[in-house]
Amino acid sequence: MATFEESLKKLESIVEQLEKGDLALEDSLKLFEEGVNLSAACKQELETAEGKVQMLVKQRDGTMKPEPFLTEKPF
Repeated sequence: MATFEESLKKLESIVEQLEKGDLALEDSLKLFEEGVNLSAACKQELETAEGKVQMLVKQRDGTMKPEPFLTEKPF
């Protein structure tokens, strides 16, 4: 299985090839399908990594408490 970095590099290469627009339709569709699969795999790996990330937050009583890493700012 490819690493995240290898998958991302391959995905970038596919995007470059598709952006050139000089491939046959069938070849473009194959590359597009491969790109979609790579994108999904990268997304899954990022979500897994995000779930593992925790931040220590200092509580009012001075103790440290692990909390999930938030990607969006709370209201």
